[in-house]
Amino acid sequence: MSSSALHQPGFIQLWAGEALSQFGWQFTGLAVPVIAVNLLHASDAEMGYLNAANTIAFLAIGLVAGGLVDRWRKRRVMIVTDLIRAGVVLSVPLMFAFGQPQMWHFYFVAMALGFATVFFDIAYQSYIPVLVESDAVGDANAKLETTAQIARLGGPGLAGLLLRVVSAPVLMLVNAVGFLASAGFLSTIRDSEAPVPRSKRPPLMKEIGEGISFVWQQHFLRRVTMTTALSNLGATIIFTLEPILVLRMLGVTPFWYGVIASVGAIGGLLASLVTTRLSDRIGQGQALVLAMLISGAGMALLPLAVLVPTGWVIPVLMVQSFLVAFAVIVYNVLQVTARQRLCPTPLLGRMNASIRFVVWGIMPISALLAGLLGSALGTVGAIWVGVALAAAACLPLLLSRYARMRELPTSPE
Repeated sequence: MSSSALHQPGFIQLWAGEALSQFGWQFTGLAVPVIAVNLLHASDAEMGYLNAANTIAFLAIGLVAGGLVDRWRKRRVMIVTDLIRAGVVLSVPLMFAFGQPQMWHFYFVAMALGFATVFFDIAYQSYIPVLVESDAVGDANAKLETTAQIARLGGPGLAGLLLRVVSAPVLMLVNAVGFLASAGFLSTIRDSEAPVPRSKRPPLMKEIGEGISFVWQQHFLRRVTMTTALSNLGATIIFTLEPILVLRMLGVTPFWYGVIASVGAIGGLLASLVTTRLSDRIGQGQALVLAMLISGAGMALLPLAVLVPTGWVIPVLMVQSFLVAFAVIVYNVLQVTARQRLCPTPLLGRMNASIRFVVWGIMPISALLAGLLGSALGTVGAIWVGVALAAAACLPLLLSRYARMRELPTSPE
């Protein structure tokens, strides 16, 4: 029987800080593509460069960051990176207020946010098992995912409404406030971490090698990494070009673009609430595979939206957003929890970094590929390539023994 994360000291502060940060992030998630497509008139290639800049950090420093995070206090890493992200986001409204904004500035913002987020995310996933007891990890992940989905539910819709009365750059201020608030809440947690003494630390490259070796030796982690990487390869192509398809080609307004994202968040919220029941009913392995199948089917609805009558475009996009968000959250809650339970605590940062190096490191390559495919095949043709790759992502798990397991591994195999 799992215990509640609410009873764990410090979890409420972590939860509150993340809730505020998530709402601010949702505003930026809507504001950036609106600025790029509607104000700066970005092309398919430029949207590819923008998305590549945002994700290049996982390829450039992902492995090194994991080794460093395992050496540092994870709460301190999260606080510092929250403050850095707040400063970077503030540069956007300042650029609009005092200069002529250019795409190169957004490349810089995206890249800086990406580098800070690498450290934050690795520290964040590695901090949860440190902060809460082992039998409360699943409950903690579920609560944090639920809050993230509430932010995804309310954030884009509210941002869309605000875009009717304020400019997109102004929305970036809200994100900065969210990062600052997150840093404030994290600073109130009583830090019980004890960094590894310098005299006991092996060389950094040896530590990085240990993380890679652990992931490679664990058959389940290899399969999950393959599945997630292939899914991200396809999904990044799709979502890099989605703003051009939706905002420019289909003529959806920023307000309805935000509403569509909010409908997707309803699917994510539902998923975070039912994932445990679903996995208990059909088994964790089957739930993972089912989530990937639903995700692939949902993504196919995006390019199909160009074929439906005008009045049906927004409803089709809402269904697409709902299905993809539902599937992604089911998959992430199950596989992240399994990874955290399977991995020894001293290796958590390096394990997470090793997996993220592959599954996130493929994203800048995919984003650049999206720009090339968009120029060669057109926006819709390029998105169909992404759909095919995302649909094939279920194969590494579907063809493994884990697809039939009721409970995924909880210790090294």
